[in-house]
Amino acid sequence: MVQETLKNEAARNHTFLADMYADAYFPDQVVDHGKAILVRLCHRIEEQHPADLDALYSLTHSATNEFNDLQAEFEANDSELETGARESIGMDFAFIAEAYGYKADVEELIATREW
Repeated sequence: MVQETLKNEAARNHTFLADMYADAYFPDQVVDHGKAILVRLCHRIEEQHPADLDALYSLTHSATNEFNDLQAEFEANDSELETGARESIGMDFAFIAEAYGYKADVEELIATREW
């Protein structure tokens, strides 16, 4: 799914994981996979229109689990989802929730994280 096809203008124009792209410690090709997770999350929100926070959290937990699975790819490229990555990813989850009109708890958005 392509970011340019998002209906939400803020999400469509947002630079996801900008801090990770700016840091050579994180390989761009792996960060691209993380960006794709976030864009898919936006598409799911636009398709499903979660009625409440519980429904939103279900979607964000699924996306968080995809980041959990991505850890091995970072490690295979001599990187990891460490503090800087956690902050960048968490900020983008919070951005997405806000862009779609939800007042969500950031920690709950990524509650299933293993990083």
